[in-house]
Amino acid sequence: MNWRTLTVRTLGYEQIQAYYALTKPRVVAVMLLTAVVGMLLADESLPWRALFWGTLGIALSAGSAAAINQLVDSKLDALMARTHRRPLPQGQVSQQQALIFAGCIGTAGITILALQVNPLTAWLTLASLIGYAVIYTAFLKRATPQNITIGGLAGAAPPLLGWTAVTGEVAAESLLLVLIIFAWTPPHFWALALHKKEEYARAGVPMLPVTHGEAFTRLHIVLYTCLLFAVTMFPFLTGMSGWLYLVGMCGLNIRFAQWTWRVWKAEDQQAPMAMFWFSIKYIMAVFAVLLIDHYLTL
Repeated sequence: MNWRTLTVRTLGYEQIQAYYALTKPRVVAVMLLTAVVGMLLADESLPWRALFWGTLGIALSAGSAAAINQLVDSKLDALMARTHRRPLPQGQVSQQQALIFAGCIGTAGITILALQVNPLTAWLTLASLIGYAVIYTAFLKRATPQNITIGGLAGAAPPLLGWTAVTGEVAAESLLLVLIIFAWTPPHFWALALHKKEEYARAGVPMLPVTHGEAFTRLHIVLYTCLLFAVTMFPFLTGMSGWLYLVGMCGLNIRFAQWTWRVWKAEDQQAPMAMFWFSIKYIMAVFAVLLIDHYLTL
């Protein structure tokens, strides 16, 4: 093997890594977890066809939305420490390449859902993709400090998509799963916005701490945390889940409340970022407890 062959292979690997990073794999992984739980909650048996094709189609579509998000936000990402190492600001992928890549995997994902799953899931996934990649990223993010509240609905769709992939219809239980993520999104993201306030201000993004101040944002984190706690009780109160879920959620909510309290007191400058990272584990744990309760009833 000569040095030229080695260089070509290295560049090829780096290019693949760059395209992979465009899909925001860690974010998509959390979304897929909620989608799969939605599938399993919708059917007592293991719906293998929906699990395979539904997960693949949703993953490709979510990756496409993430790539479009990075394409639209490439100039903004270059200004922020958290995102300046992404493929587009680093020049690892051109804007044209990113657009073609997003279009290809997005088309593949929606096509798989339409042909192998059902049309309803395909249409809902397309609506979610447009909602996140276009409506939120291109308009809401720069238009209003309530961007994450309004745009959060698109990011809350995966459990609904999982549910419809199995049943072919929208049910009240699936909408309840969406509501949980919808209520979780503001305190999750506003904690990050508190920590990155100066970066958002320099980039001209009207996040809540920038437009209304830190105290106002901390208050809204507390209020939305209370809403989240109420919403997470609904599966038990409606009979969708049992005592195991209730016990698990009480423990998770107590821990979430501890982080909210630390953010509210504003004595620890690292608390918002720590709450942000914990909130990701929290939402994954919520859906894990839902699934465990579904198969192990107390």
